[in-house]
Amino acid sequence: MKSAFTYDLVIIGGGISACVFASKFLKNNITKKIALVEIGRGLGGRSSTRISKRFKGWKLNHGAPNFNISNSKNNLLLKSYIDELLENKFIKIDDSDIYFLNQDLNSETQENSEFSVGINYLSLDSMSQLSQKIIESNNLKGKIDFHFETLIVDLKFNNKEWIITSKNGDKFKSKYLICSTNLLLHKRSLKILNINKIPLRKAIPINYDKKIDLLLNLLEEQSFIPRLTFLIHTNENYSYKDFYSKKQRYFYLRKNLENKYKFERIIFQLQDNNKLGIVVHTKNIEFINSYINAKHEEVFKQQIITNFNKLFEDNSVVNKLTFDDEISIMKWRASQPSGIAIPLSLQLSKKYRIGFCGDWFEGEGFGRIEGSILSALILEKKINDLIK
Repeated sequence: MKSAFTYDLVIIGGGISACVFASKFLKNNITKKIALVEIGRGLGGRSSTRISKRFKGWKLNHGAPNFNISNSKNNLLLKSYIDELLENKFIKIDDSDIYFLNQDLNSETQENSEFSVGINYLSLDSMSQLSQKIIESNNLKGKIDFHFETLIVDLKFNNKEWIITSKNGDKFKSKYLICSTNLLLHKRSLKILNINKIPLRKAIPINYDKKIDLLLNLLEEQSFIPRLTFLIHTNENYSYKDFYSKKQRYFYLRKNLENKYKFERIIFQLQDNNKLGIVVHTKNIEFINSYINAKHEEVFKQQIITNFNKLFEDNSVVNKLTFDDEISIMKWRASQPSGIAIPLSLQLSKKYRIGFCGDWFEGEGFGRIEGSILSALILEKKINDLIK
């Protein structure tokens, strides 16, 4: 049955940027009724956690296993917020082992990369739980409704009100709209949603708002990094060669190794049941296409284990896998942005009461959680000024 909902503000997307924005907005607008609409089954976006129904007791952070903050310009808004997360014991500094594997398969000392620049932080629970805790900390009056497994396909702006329609026909009416995802703004939405016009462009025709025009023009040129993630549930006998006991352990492959073995990074994650989960990331287009075109998924999974074992054949801390280890494969709909970053000056259209946040905005956090958090904090201040 189709439903109709009315809110003061609707947020599309349930990643960490949306959660930070929602939390701050709830704190400063305790009488407002808001909704968060997300296509997935829970919060987190690319920082989410797979809680397996098949394998009881397993929680694998299959997107970002941790996050790093550089803040080289000492932005006080960002610094204060990270301090707040630390004080609330939502996160801690991540002192896990980090290895950079070179062409000789030797481990190099830690150095700055996109995964380790600045300070690394780890959620005290799962990454999905971090997003949940961020919202819950300020949702004391239960003013936010969550609409999961809800795909938005159409946007309209009539009489200073947004009308947002989901794939199953549900409608959300709202005075203000926040897009933390840019799916509804980017040309990739045409194929993913099977539509013939970008939803935001349909809602706001060309030449009606210069900011929106510029935003959409820049997004037209923004590209995305496709990824596959392999979630390996090891058997009960699998362990390290040494006695490492921390929650996570990271291996990053240099470019030449990434080309050879098809893996970008490998993260070992100790489970509550003391078993070792392994999450393998790839952005290798050739490897991704071979999965898409594979006639038998089991053959592809065997290739993953073969590559893994060759990579760690003579490693001093990592044991080989067996073909009995179970693998699940995650293909990301939400992909990391690359190339052109969107200026923060385009975050808000006052005329159309719409705001944008996420890691697709400019700054040293572009493409990372740092950018997601900072853009959300900045947007929340702008929205509050608009509402006042």
